[in-house]
Amino acid sequence: MKFLPRMTIVLFLSTWPFSHAAAQQLECSPRSHGYGQVQVGTTKQYIFQLSNTGNRTLTISSKRKDGKDFSFSNFPLPVTLQPGQGTRLRVNFRPSTTGEISGTITLISNALNAKLVIGVSGSGVNGNAANLRVSPSSLNFGNVTVNSSASLQLTLSASNGPVTISSAQVNSSEFTLPGLALPKTIAAGRSVAATIVFTPNASGTASANLVLTSDAANSPAVLTMTGTGTEPTQHTVDLTWNASSGAVGYNIYRGTVSGGPYTMINTSLDSTTTYTDSTVVSGTTYYYVATAVNSESQESGYSNQATAVIPNP
Repeated sequence: MKFLPRMTIVLFLSTWPFSHAAAQQLECSPRSHGYGQVQVGTTKQYIFQLSNTGNRTLTISSKRKDGKDFSFSNFPLPVTLQPGQGTRLRVNFRPSTTGEISGTITLISNALNAKLVIGVSGSGVNGNAANLRVSPSSLNFGNVTVNSSASLQLTLSASNGPVTISSAQVNSSEFTLPGLALPKTIAAGRSVAATIVFTPNASGTASANLVLTSDAANSPAVLTMTGTGTEPTQHTVDLTWNASSGAVGYNIYRGTVSGGPYTMINTSLDSTTTYTDSTVVSGTTYYYVATAVNSESQESGYSNQATAVIPNP
Protein backbone atom coordinates (compact mmCIF):
# COMPACT_ATOMS: atom_id res chain seq x y z
CA MET A 1 0.00 0.00 0.00
CA LYS A 2 1.29 3.38 -0.94
CA PHE A 3 0.83 6.28 1.49
CA LEU A 4 0.34 9.82 0.32
CA PRO A 5 2.44 12.50 1.99
CA ARG A 6 0.63 14.58 4.62
CA MET A 7 -0.30 18.07 3.45
CA THR A 8 0.09 20.94 5.90
CA ILE A 9 -1.73 24.23 5.33
CA VAL A 10 -0.66 27.34 7.23
CA LEU A 11 -3.11 30.25 7.53
CA PHE A 12 -1.87 33.79 8.05
CA LEU A 13 -4.38 36.33 9.44
CA SER A 14 -3.80 39.91 8.52
CA THR A 15 -4.22 42.39 11.38
CA TRP A 16 -4.57 45.48 9.19
CA PRO A 17 -8.29 46.07 9.82
CA PHE A 18 -7.62 46.28 13.53
CA SER A 19 -4.62 48.57 13.28
CA HIS A 20 -6.53 50.83 10.91
CA ALA A 21 -9.44 51.09 13.34
CA ALA A 22 -7.01 52.26 16.00
CA ALA A 23 -5.27 54.81 13.78
CA GLN A 24 -5.73 58.56 13.60
CA GLN A 25 -8.63 59.91 11.55
CA LEU A 26 -9.14 63.55 10.50
CA GLU A 27 -12.77 64.66 10.32
CA CYS A 28 -14.19 68.00 9.20
CA SER A 29 -17.64 69.42 9.97
CA PRO A 30 -19.10 70.37 7.59
CA ARG A 31 -17.26 68.96 4.56
CA SER A 32 -18.42 71.85 2.36
CA HIS A 33 -19.81 75.35 2.73
CA GLY A 34 -21.54 77.92 0.55
CA TYR A 35 -20.90 81.55 1.48
CA GLY A 36 -23.92 82.82 -0.43
CA GLN A 37 -23.87 86.31 -1.91
CA VAL A 38 -20.92 88.51 -0.98
CA GLN A 39 -20.19 91.96 -2.34
CA VAL A 40 -17.14 92.12 -4.58
CA GLY A 41 -14.14 93.34 -2.60
CA THR A 42 -15.56 92.47 0.84
CA THR A 43 -14.62 89.49 3.02
CA LYS A 44 -16.78 86.87 4.65
CA GLN A 45 -15.38 84.20 6.99
CA TYR A 46 -16.55 80.70 7.86
CA ILE A 47 -15.21 78.38 10.57
CA PHE A 48 -14.84 74.64 9.92
CA GLN A 49 -14.43 72.28 12.89
CA LEU A 50 -11.57 69.75 12.57
CA SER A 51 -11.23 66.77 14.92
CA ASN A 52 -9.10 63.65 15.43
CA THR A 53 -11.59 60.79 15.86
CA GLY A 54 -8.92 58.06 16.15
CA ASN A 55 -6.80 57.06 19.14
CA ARG A 56 -3.38 58.10 17.89
CA THR A 57 -1.76 61.52 17.60
CA LEU A 58 -2.50 63.26 14.30
CA THR A 59 -0.41 65.95 12.62
CA ILE A 60 -1.59 68.23 9.80
CA SER A 61 1.60 69.01 7.88
CA SER A 62 0.47 71.02 4.86
CA LYS A 63 -2.48 72.94 3.43
CA ARG A 64 -3.51 74.11 -0.02
CA LYS A 65 -6.34 76.16 -1.45
CA ASP A 66 -7.61 76.12 -5.02
CA GLY A 67 -9.51 79.28 -5.93
CA LYS A 68 -7.87 82.68 -5.68
CA ASP A 69 -10.82 84.22 -3.88
CA PHE A 70 -10.49 81.88 -0.88
CA SER A 71 -7.80 82.18 1.80
CA PHE A 72 -6.77 80.79 5.18
CA SER A 73 -7.03 82.91 8.30
CA ASN A 74 -4.55 82.24 11.12
CA PHE A 75 -3.93 78.54 10.57
CA PRO A 76 -0.15 78.05 11.06
CA LEU A 77 1.34 74.58 10.50
CA PRO A 78 2.07 72.01 11.71
CA VAL A 79 -1.07 71.37 13.76
CA THR A 80 -1.01 68.43 16.17
CA LEU A 81 -4.25 66.90 17.46
CA GLN A 82 -4.37 64.36 20.27
CA PRO A 83 -7.10 61.65 20.17
CA GLY A 84 -10.48 63.34 20.58
CA GLN A 85 -8.98 66.81 20.24
CA GLY A 86 -10.29 69.40 17.78
CA THR A 87 -9.37 72.75 16.27
CA ARG A 88 -10.92 75.42 14.09
CA LEU A 89 -10.11 76.13 10.47
CA ARG A 90 -11.07 79.67 9.41
CA VAL A 91 -11.48 80.25 5.68
CA ASN A 92 -12.16 83.65 4.09
CA PHE A 93 -14.07 84.36 0.88
CA ARG A 94 -13.34 87.66 -0.84
CA PRO A 95 -14.85 87.66 -4.35
CA SER A 96 -12.90 89.61 -6.96
CA THR A 97 -15.55 89.28 -9.69
CA THR A 98 -19.28 88.81 -9.97
CA GLY A 99 -20.86 85.41 -10.50
CA GLU A 100 -20.55 81.95 -9.01
CA ILE A 101 -17.11 81.10 -7.60
CA SER A 102 -16.00 77.73 -6.25
CA GLY A 103 -12.83 76.22 -4.86
CA THR A 104 -11.36 73.58 -2.58
CA ILE A 105 -9.36 73.50 0.63
CA THR A 106 -6.96 70.56 0.98
CA LEU A 107 -5.29 69.40 4.19
CA ILE A 108 -2.47 66.82 4.23
CA SER A 109 -1.84 64.83 7.42
CA ASN A 110 -0.59 61.48 8.71
CA ALA A 111 -4.19 60.28 9.13
CA LEU A 112 -5.61 57.27 7.31
CA ASN A 113 -7.43 59.78 5.12
CA ALA A 114 -4.18 61.60 4.46
CA LYS A 115 -5.75 64.01 1.99
CA LEU A 116 -8.86 65.80 3.25
CA VAL A 117 -10.65 67.95 0.65
CA ILE A 118 -13.24 70.58 1.66
CA GLY A 119 -15.52 72.22 -0.91
CA VAL A 120 -16.19 75.97 -0.80
CA SER A 121 -18.34 78.18 -3.00
CA GLY A 122 -19.94 81.60 -3.12
CA SER A 123 -21.33 84.28 -5.36
CA GLY A 124 -19.77 87.68 -5.99
CA VAL A 125 -22.26 90.52 -6.50
CA ASN A 126 -22.03 94.23 -7.20
CA GLY A 127 -24.01 96.81 -5.26
CA ASN A 128 -26.27 95.67 -2.46
CA ALA A 129 -26.30 91.93 -1.86
CA ALA A 130 -29.32 90.06 -0.56
CA ASN A 131 -29.72 90.18 3.22
CA LEU A 132 -31.80 88.30 5.76
CA ARG A 133 -33.32 90.44 8.49
CA VAL A 134 -34.54 88.89 11.75
CA SER A 135 -37.00 91.00 13.76
CA PRO A 136 -36.78 91.38 16.66
CA SER A 137 -33.07 90.61 17.09
CA SER A 138 -33.65 89.11 20.55
CA LEU A 139 -36.50 87.45 22.46
CA ASN A 140 -37.18 87.45 26.20
CA PHE A 141 -39.85 84.98 27.33
CA GLY A 142 -39.88 86.19 30.94
CA ASN A 143 -41.03 83.74 33.60
CA VAL A 144 -42.39 80.40 32.39
CA THR A 145 -43.43 77.51 34.64
CA VAL A 146 -41.13 74.48 34.42
CA ASN A 147 -42.38 71.88 31.89
CA SER A 148 -44.95 74.29 30.44
CA SER A 149 -44.45 76.28 27.23
CA ALA A 150 -44.57 79.87 26.03
CA SER A 151 -44.23 81.05 22.43
CA LEU A 152 -43.11 84.27 20.74
CA GLN A 153 -43.10 85.22 17.09
CA LEU A 154 -40.34 86.64 14.93
CA THR A 155 -40.29 87.89 11.35
CA LEU A 156 -37.77 86.83 8.69
CA SER A 157 -37.42 89.28 5.79
CA ALA A 158 -35.40 89.28 2.55
CA SER A 159 -34.03 92.50 1.06
CA ASN A 160 -32.08 93.28 -2.13
CA GLY A 161 -32.89 89.85 -3.53
CA PRO A 162 -34.34 86.45 -2.62
CA VAL A 163 -32.86 84.56 0.33
CA THR A 164 -32.88 80.80 0.90
CA ILE A 165 -32.50 79.64 4.52
CA SER A 166 -30.76 76.26 4.53
CA SER A 167 -30.49 75.50 8.25
CA ALA A 168 -31.72 76.71 11.64
CA GLN A 169 -29.76 75.55 14.68
CA VAL A 170 -30.52 76.19 18.36
CA ASN A 171 -27.92 75.37 21.00
CA SER A 172 -30.46 74.46 23.70
CA SER A 173 -33.21 71.85 23.82
CA GLU A 174 -35.39 74.26 25.84
CA PHE A 175 -35.90 76.48 22.78
CA THR A 176 -37.44 75.08 19.59
CA LEU A 177 -38.47 76.38 16.18
CA PRO A 178 -41.45 74.27 15.07
CA GLY A 179 -43.20 74.68 11.76
CA LEU A 180 -40.37 76.18 9.68
CA ALA A 181 -39.71 73.67 6.89
CA LEU A 182 -36.23 74.00 5.40
CA PRO A 183 -34.91 74.92 2.96
CA LYS A 184 -37.10 78.03 2.91
CA THR A 185 -36.88 80.66 0.17
CA ILE A 186 -38.11 84.18 0.89
CA ALA A 187 -38.76 86.38 -2.14
CA ALA A 188 -37.12 89.80 -2.28
CA GLY A 189 -39.10 92.31 -0.23
CA ARG A 190 -41.23 89.61 1.38
CA SER A 191 -41.40 88.24 4.92
CA VAL A 192 -42.38 85.04 6.70
CA ALA A 193 -43.39 84.56 10.32
CA ALA A 194 -41.77 81.98 12.58
CA THR A 195 -42.56 80.87 16.11
CA ILE A 196 -40.06 80.18 18.88
CA VAL A 197 -41.24 77.98 21.78
CA PHE A 198 -39.58 78.05 25.22
CA THR A 199 -40.16 75.00 27.45
CA PRO A 200 -37.93 75.20 30.54
CA ASN A 201 -36.96 71.86 32.08
CA ALA A 202 -35.50 73.38 35.24
CA SER A 203 -35.86 76.54 37.31
CA GLY A 204 -33.48 79.42 36.65
CA THR A 205 -32.39 81.59 33.75
CA ALA A 206 -31.92 79.94 30.35
CA SER A 207 -30.39 81.42 27.21
CA ALA A 208 -29.66 80.23 23.69
CA ASN A 209 -28.88 81.36 20.16
CA LEU A 210 -30.81 80.61 17.01
CA VAL A 211 -28.35 80.52 14.09
CA LEU A 212 -29.92 80.86 10.64
CA THR A 213 -27.64 79.87 7.77
CA SER A 214 -28.62 81.13 4.33
CA ASP A 215 -27.24 82.35 1.01
CA ALA A 216 -27.63 85.96 2.18
CA ALA A 217 -24.61 88.23 2.44
CA ASN A 218 -25.07 88.58 6.20
CA SER A 219 -25.31 84.84 6.87
CA PRO A 220 -25.37 83.49 9.48
CA ALA A 221 -28.04 85.59 11.19
CA VAL A 222 -28.14 85.09 14.95
CA LEU A 223 -31.12 85.58 17.28
CA THR A 224 -30.48 85.65 21.04
CA MET A 225 -33.16 84.17 23.34
CA THR A 226 -33.60 84.22 27.11
CA GLY A 227 -36.20 83.02 29.58
CA THR A 228 -36.56 82.04 33.21
CA GLY A 229 -37.96 78.73 34.39
CA THR A 230 -40.04 78.98 37.57
CA GLU A 231 -41.31 76.24 39.82
CA PRO A 232 -45.05 75.52 39.51
CA THR A 233 -47.22 77.44 42.00
CA GLN A 234 -49.54 75.25 44.05
CA HIS A 235 -52.91 76.99 44.10
CA THR A 236 -55.81 75.99 46.34
CA VAL A 237 -59.49 76.89 46.46
CA ASP A 238 -61.14 77.31 49.87
CA LEU A 239 -64.90 76.65 49.92
CA THR A 240 -67.39 77.38 52.71
CA TRP A 241 -71.17 77.11 53.02
CA ASN A 242 -73.96 77.46 55.56
CA ALA A 243 -75.00 74.43 57.58
CA SER A 244 -78.15 72.64 56.40
CA SER A 245 -80.74 71.57 58.99
CA GLY A 246 -80.75 67.78 59.46
CA ALA A 247 -77.55 67.23 57.50
CA VAL A 248 -74.93 64.83 58.82
CA GLY A 249 -72.44 65.66 56.09
CA TYR A 250 -71.84 67.25 52.72
CA ASN A 251 -70.52 66.33 49.27
CA ILE A 252 -68.55 68.76 47.10
CA TYR A 253 -68.72 68.67 43.31
CA ARG A 254 -66.51 70.34 40.70
CA GLY A 255 -66.70 70.93 36.95
CA THR A 256 -64.94 72.94 34.23
CA VAL A 257 -68.13 74.00 32.43
CA SER A 258 -70.63 76.38 33.96
CA GLY A 259 -73.80 74.46 34.87
CA GLY A 260 -72.04 71.09 34.86
CA PRO A 261 -71.51 68.28 34.50
CA TYR A 262 -69.86 68.04 37.92
CA THR A 263 -67.72 65.36 39.55
CA MET A 264 -67.62 64.69 43.30
CA ILE A 265 -64.13 65.53 44.63
CA ASN A 266 -64.40 64.57 48.32
CA THR A 267 -63.48 60.95 49.05
CA SER A 268 -65.79 60.63 52.05
CA LEU A 269 -68.73 62.53 53.50
CA ASP A 270 -67.52 65.87 54.88
CA SER A 271 -69.02 66.67 58.27
CA THR A 272 -67.78 70.29 58.30
CA THR A 273 -68.95 73.30 56.31
CA THR A 274 -65.56 74.03 54.74
CA TYR A 275 -63.46 72.28 52.10
CA THR A 276 -60.04 72.99 50.51
CA ASP A 277 -59.45 71.85 46.93
CA SER A 278 -55.68 71.46 46.42
CA THR A 279 -55.85 69.62 43.08
CA VAL A 280 -56.51 72.62 40.85
CA VAL A 281 -54.41 73.40 37.76
CA SER A 282 -53.02 76.85 36.89
CA GLY A 283 -54.88 78.71 34.18
CA THR A 284 -58.14 76.75 34.62
CA THR A 285 -61.61 77.95 35.65
CA TYR A 286 -63.59 75.69 38.00
CA TYR A 287 -67.27 75.62 39.00
CA TYR A 288 -68.31 74.23 42.40
CA VAL A 289 -71.57 73.06 43.99
CA ALA A 290 -72.33 71.24 47.25
CA THR A 291 -75.07 68.90 48.49
CA ALA A 292 -76.31 67.98 51.97
CA VAL A 293 -76.77 64.36 53.10
CA ASN A 294 -79.03 63.36 56.03
CA SER A 295 -78.86 60.36 58.39
CA GLU A 296 -80.82 58.21 55.92
CA SER A 297 -78.20 58.87 53.19
CA GLN A 298 -80.63 61.02 51.28
CA GLU A 299 -78.84 63.71 49.25
CA SER A 300 -80.21 67.18 48.49
CA GLY A 301 -80.04 68.93 45.18
CA TYR A 302 -77.10 71.10 44.17
CA SER A 303 -76.42 74.38 45.93
CA ASN A 304 -75.81 77.57 44.04
CA GLN A 305 -72.71 77.47 41.79
CA ALA A 306 -69.45 79.13 42.89
CA THR A 307 -66.69 80.00 40.38
CA ALA A 308 -62.91 79.98 40.93
CA VAL A 309 -60.45 81.27 38.32
CA ILE A 310 -56.95 79.84 38.90
CA PRO A 311 -54.08 82.20 37.98
CA ASN A 312 -51.37 81.20 35.51
CA PRO A 313 -48.91 80.34 36.88
